[in-house]
Amino acid sequence: MAPDICVIVPTIREYECLRSYVENARTHGFDVSRLHFLLVTEDFCETDEMEAMLDDLGVSGEVFDGSRREAWYAEHGVEQFGHVVPAASHAETSFGLLYMWANEGFEYGVFIDDDTLPHEDVDFFGTHMTNLAFAGEIEEVASDENWVNVLYQNADEHGLYPRGYPYAAMDETVETGTAEVDAGQVVASQGLWTNVPDLDAVRILMDGDLQGQAETRTTRADFGDDFVAARGNYLTVCSMNLAFRREVIPAFYQLPMDDNAWDVGRFDDIWSGVFLKRACDVLGKRIYNGDPLCEHNKAPRSTFDDLNNEVPGLELNEHLWQLIDDVGDGADSYAAVFEAMGHELARGDWDEFTNGDFLTHVGEYMLDWLDCLATLRPSAGLENDRSAVLADD
Repeated sequence: MAPDICVIVPTIREYECLRSYVENARTHGFDVSRLHFLLVTEDFCETDEMEAMLDDLGVSGEVFDGSRREAWYAEHGVEQFGHVVPAASHAETSFGLLYMWANEGFEYGVFIDDDTLPHEDVDFFGTHMTNLAFAGEIEEVASDENWVNVLYQNADEHGLYPRGYPYAAMDETVETGTAEVDAGQVVASQGLWTNVPDLDAVRILMDGDLQGQAETRTTRADFGDDFVAARGNYLTVCSMNLAFRREVIPAFYQLPMDDNAWDVGRFDDIWSGVFLKRACDVLGKRIYNGDPLCEHNKAPRSTFDDLNNEVPGLELNEHLWQLIDDVGDGADSYAAVFEAMGHELARGDWDEFTNGDFLTHVGEYMLDWLDCLATLRPSAGLENDRSAVLADD
């Protein structure tokens, strides 16, 4: 069968991890012909070796360095939107979303970071697909801070909060219940991580680690039942181990980090998760969290380098969710919710925040993202989807 799952891997070094994911699929009987691997890399990387690896594995796939991405933009008539995907940034995963959008056969996407491995005894791709098809009762989590710590299940022991979790929302009171989820409501499946937890630099420093990892590690025992965050509650969404339905792409832009005048980095997937959760709440959809776990083997690097990338956006991260929390009510499409949020940021006055102009920049790029998608596939009807919420502007 033609591939219907696009596996997007941003990589500049450890691309060989793909061998373990393909082996995992074959070991567990997952139909590898459903998978198309897209390696997003740079001109200075081993693109020939990456292509040879795909051939050796006998899987469908392509490798896109910076030069090939530029050629792709021109071929598809969207070269004027090339700026929405920053160069040499983790946020270049957005190119994978554009690639999926242009290829209607892809019904699902999977983000995998190159410093991860699947657990051998778990069907990685099969579990993600099962999660996306889930219907029934599942644990629902909320807090009095309107934020859910995805590591909450053993937080009394390890005390961890993931990268992007607002500092002001810590020490929350957790409330759990049960949600009834209908078939088709789950639009994203976030797998969590053993070994190195996904923490920000401040929390890593507080954990006593100068090598960008963490002294405190997570194991299978730190995770219990799968869960969803309640309506009106936000959560960190990390793209190292994440599957999603094609339908979310208009509201799942990985935000423009690193390559900007404010030197803001490290919040591309975090902020995209905030926007996606708002869209899910408006549209009655769900983000599923838990299995399949992956093993996160983050390479040692200076914690202070990460800190320098995060500091310009730390204050903005505290407030972003509040700025869009009531935006998009009444919308009936991802594009309409996303456009409403983009306009809110692009038109707002954010002088009260350090680097507040970056929020304006983000809003403008969100609108460019929608224009790029509409140009790529005019037949998708995004222009019609986008107008409802803004009719009175």
